Amino acid sequence: MTDFPLPLLGFCAWSGTGKTTLLSHLIPLLRERDLRLAIVKHAHHDFDIDKPGKDSWVLRHAGASQTVVASRRRAALITEYDDDRTEPSLADSLALLDPDALDLVLVEGFKHEPCPKIELHRPAMGRDLICAEVPEVIAVASDAPVELPRPLPLLDMNDPGGIADFILDRLNEPASRIAS
Repeated sequence: MTDFPLPLLGFCAWSGTGKTTLLSHLIPLLRERDLRLAIVKHAHHDFDIDKPGKDSWVLRHAGASQTVVASRRRAALITEYDDDRTEPSLADSLALLDPDALDLVLVEGFKHEPCPKIELHRPAMGRDLICAEVPEVIAVASDAPVELPRPLPLLDMNDPGGIADFILDRLNEPASRIAS
């Protein structure tokens, strides 16, 4: 498992299954239960969080290799890499977080990184179950009945409250794979 001082819980699925949609429903439910959360999301492509024309965008495009935008309410670090580096690992991404300000880190993507995961599965997509090949999957959330290749909890992907309850139950179990 990835060495990090806080519980990690990944969400893995084939593209288009609804990871971000589910997380956008789960996050407020977990926040209502007083959990301080971080999200680490893997992007498979070039992405830009900065807006063209804004001062930070202009300065970054002028050649700054690191840009910090900070205010009283939030801060962001944008780092440009000019070399031909490999994809970042989950550990690389976790190193950017402040664990003292968090209770739980939710991970979107990083399918093959070693941390406990909930797999999202839509049988209608005709894709194989990831849990058959990824032993870190601790539960499957599906929008329809599905036969699992090994004994795992089967959650209703359309019930974010039930998934939040599952997460909280696991966090409160001392021997849980997502408890720190």
